[in-house]
Amino acid sequence: MGGPELKSPSTTGNAVYRIFAMTMSALVIGIAVSLAAIAFVELVAWMNNALLISPRMRVQFDGAPWVIGAATLLVPAIGGLLVGILLIRFSPEERPLGPPDIIQAVQLAAAPPGARAGFLSTIAAMISLGFGASVGQYGPLVYLGAMMGNFLTRLNLQVPNFAAIAISCGVAAAISTAFNAPIAGLVFAHEVILRHYSIQAFAPTTVSAATGYVVANVMFEREPLFLVEFSGVQHGYEFVLFGLLGLLASGVAIAFMLLTLRCTELSRRAPIHPVLRPACAGLAVGVAALWLPDVMGVGNEALRFATIEGAFQTWELALLVIAKTALTALCIGFGFAGGVFSPALLIGILFGAMSWMFLDSTGLVATSGIVAYAICGMMAVTSAVIGAPLTTILIVFELTRNYDLTIAAMVAVVFSNLVAYRLFGRSLFDVQLARRGIDLSQGRDRAWLSTRLVSELLSQDFNTCALKDPAHKVSNDASATRWNEVFVLGPDGELAGIFDARDRDDDPAISVASLMKPPALVFDETTTLSQAMRDLEGFVGDVIPVVDGTSDRLLGVVTETTIIQAYLNAVRELRREENATA
Repeated sequence: MGGPELKSPSTTGNAVYRIFAMTMSALVIGIAVSLAAIAFVELVAWMNNALLISPRMRVQFDGAPWVIGAATLLVPAIGGLLVGILLIRFSPEERPLGPPDIIQAVQLAAAPPGARAGFLSTIAAMISLGFGASVGQYGPLVYLGAMMGNFLTRLNLQVPNFAAIAISCGVAAAISTAFNAPIAGLVFAHEVILRHYSIQAFAPTTVSAATGYVVANVMFEREPLFLVEFSGVQHGYEFVLFGLLGLLASGVAIAFMLLTLRCTELSRRAPIHPVLRPACAGLAVGVAALWLPDVMGVGNEALRFATIEGAFQTWELALLVIAKTALTALCIGFGFAGGVFSPALLIGILFGAMSWMFLDSTGLVATSGIVAYAICGMMAVTSAVIGAPLTTILIVFELTRNYDLTIAAMVAVVFSNLVAYRLFGRSLFDVQLARRGIDLSQGRDRAWLSTRLVSELLSQDFNTCALKDPAHKVSNDASATRWNEVFVLGPDGELAGIFDARDRDDDPAISVASLMKPPALVFDETTTLSQAMRDLEGFVGDVIPVVDGTSDRLLGVVTETTIIQAYLNAVRELRREENATA
């Protein structure tokens, strides 16, 4: 009777080394990312103060309205011009980078954009936020964390899946630092970036998230995003209202995401030089901010006031929701560097507060106050936009330490995500990737195969002949090989057809040109493994020719077995990564 298999000393030693290497790496990443994130936020705050974007500084210039008006109108436009020059003239990617680029790199096991592009994108995000663009700070922080985590892959520590784990550690530390929410940071890294839970990744991301929290909350005593007082849900029927709010919030989230995608398309077709596009969006923000200054920047002040009864009128909240949604979509679509996380939080909390005020004004039912509805609206919109329902629920719990408020938010988040997923997709990030040709909705293995080309599997083991060659001679030559099919080539090497050596004709006057047939299946240099797997259904033959899509010149062949084996290897590697323990 066999017992459990014992690991050899060398295997145990390798496991101990990997655990130690990943733990120390996670610790270093957590400290570095947390310090960088704090520096990023503080520098943006300093720029907001210096450029009269922050409400606190604007109040000090009440006696000089022309100064406030000039700064409001010109600063976002100037910031847009700087961002356009920085990204279009100097960045290899010629665009800002964000969470979709991280998801793509991790899910497809590919290298993220280079350090230069990442650094310039971070500087562009800092300028965008500092100059008052209507964009968010958490997306750039997430990319900053991922970029710093990816730096450690240069150490070549010989740890399996280290690149994906290091990136996830950086993301977890960034979210943990930004929200003072280590559990949410840990879950966000798994829910949005890795999209699986393995022991191998879980431990180091936990270390990074906890480290980021300690640095931000203990060492620097960072203030939480907001503070609320909530005595609990007073009426059981309110959970039905929270669910209805979640359904309505899903519509707001879908409108926000569709408008963002629409603005992106519009900017590409607009007869405006790419360098000037962010400046145009900045000018629009400045014009709107003359009447609604809360639309500028991250909007943390408006977010905090939204949970206070009487801070806004219902019409003010409605106007802010519409303006913030439109201007954020415009800024993102026209090239400002920034995220959608913060704007979604603000749009959601304003919408939730507005919904409560409307409900309260009817006097139809008693409620537990504005706080629950504001928080439910905030998380319902945000979870649908970023595709992270667990993360948003945990953010509520870690920020408020209120169990009743967390349950209320959970109800709203569930209904919001159900509707948004069906009508739009898992998240804005996934739809943006799908528009780049990377569809993650069918699973990671299908997406991985959609980026691999059959031309990477080419073989030169095949038979060829010319159009005028005698059929009987070609048949005799083919009988000495393992292939029955012979590829007939034209004068320039283009594929003219396929001759089956079994269709021999002993008449020397008969050439292969009169007996050849068109190939049953042909791939070109752009055919992916995913497409090849679909096209192979019903195929019968020895090999599949791969030709140049322009000239039809025969590049090589692939066998059905080779394609299937590549697919199985990809699936096996992905499953091994998802179930790895150390």
